[in-house]
Amino acid sequence: MKRRRTLLVPALVGALALLGAACAPEEEAGGFTPGRLGAVTVGPDAPIKLGAIQAITGDTASLGQDQVRGVELAIADKGGKLLDHPVQHQAEDDLCKAEGGTTAGQKLVADPQIVGVIGTSCSGAAVPAMEIFAGKGISMISGSNTAPNLTSDLKGTKGDANQKGYFRTAHNDIVQGQAAATYAYEKLGAKKAATIHDGDPYTEGLANAFGTSFKELGGTIALATAISKGDTDMRPVLTEVAATKPDVVFFPIFQPEADFIVKQAKDFPALADTKKLFGADGLLSDTYIVIDQTEGMYFSGPATPIGEAYQGFVGKYESKYGEKPIQAFHAHAYDATNMLFAAIEKVAVREDDGTVHIDRQRLMDALYATKDFQGLTGTLSCDEFGDCADPKIDIVQNTPAKKTLDQVRGNVLFTFEPQTS
Repeated sequence: MKRRRTLLVPALVGALALLGAACAPEEEAGGFTPGRLGAVTVGPDAPIKLGAIQAITGDTASLGQDQVRGVELAIADKGGKLLDHPVQHQAEDDLCKAEGGTTAGQKLVADPQIVGVIGTSCSGAAVPAMEIFAGKGISMISGSNTAPNLTSDLKGTKGDANQKGYFRTAHNDIVQGQAAATYAYEKLGAKKAATIHDGDPYTEGLANAFGTSFKELGGTIALATAISKGDTDMRPVLTEVAATKPDVVFFPIFQPEADFIVKQAKDFPALADTKKLFGADGLLSDTYIVIDQTEGMYFSGPATPIGEAYQGFVGKYESKYGEKPIQAFHAHAYDATNMLFAAIEKVAVREDDGTVHIDRQRLMDALYATKDFQGLTGTLSCDEFGDCADPKIDIVQNTPAKKTLDQVRGNVLFTFEPQTS
């Protein structure tokens, strides 16, 4: 005898409107039939399993740990359950490296019960991870990947690393590049700039985005150069940079390499003024801004959310973890998790005994159809390439009076929002 199956359409989380998503029919001949990408079937007493790929160890651990906490708080706010099933998440370390993304992706794809993934922390890890997930129809939503090539140039051209099933609630660095360049040119009066990246898709993409916007504004990129991950002697590249006598040096890289740059820059008279040094969100961490030589530096990064909902989230964060958020993307990971929950609720088909079927293609379609989702970071709507953010970029400064991460992020000098047509 055939058991009845129904499509679950519960109250939508955060006033989500998932329009146009493919919906499972109330009943299908011969029972539930998975689509071409397959489905996850969750037994009556089994958990709904999510994956998380984040930088958990190493010099960028604060970036991933902050987002894992965002995922955990999103699960807690659902009472630990989805569709009457407990929610479990399996966190894997991407190390903020391509090889870490590969290893973590292979571990998660080995479990056919993983419904979707929140990650990665770093854009360089996302590229190989999505090459693995795309072949299995697994959707991944990142709270902090910002490299343009993962989605698009925001003008309709697909990025060379874009894969079906990839989404992000973080901004596209085309926007962050515009923000940093606008502040440097219009507010600091910089006419000549140098950029440094480390070959990572994030750092190179953001340095290039800054350069493009700076030149469009009328400035000159005197030098666009790079270091290698693992470098400790930055004097050769700093010699090269100092020779151009730049008004500003934009280096959107990570620790520990950025530590050596800022510490060694003081030995070059053309770079000794830290007000010429400009970093990005990868350095907005509680381990970098405490370095003495970062005093006076500028940083670009996602605007800190405002409003009662975010303040409530921060209160829960502090209560659970004993400290304020330690990086910039905790709210983005929280929104990514809730966006995934809402899409699962939209497409899930449940048996009378509680068994749940989640079709991967329908889940992916529902995510692409996300529109006007009210998250902590703004109103999120996904485009055809997976950009879902409501991007707002703050320019902040580390000063003697603003030395903790919370204080630096709150020391907003300029907020940039892209113009919409």
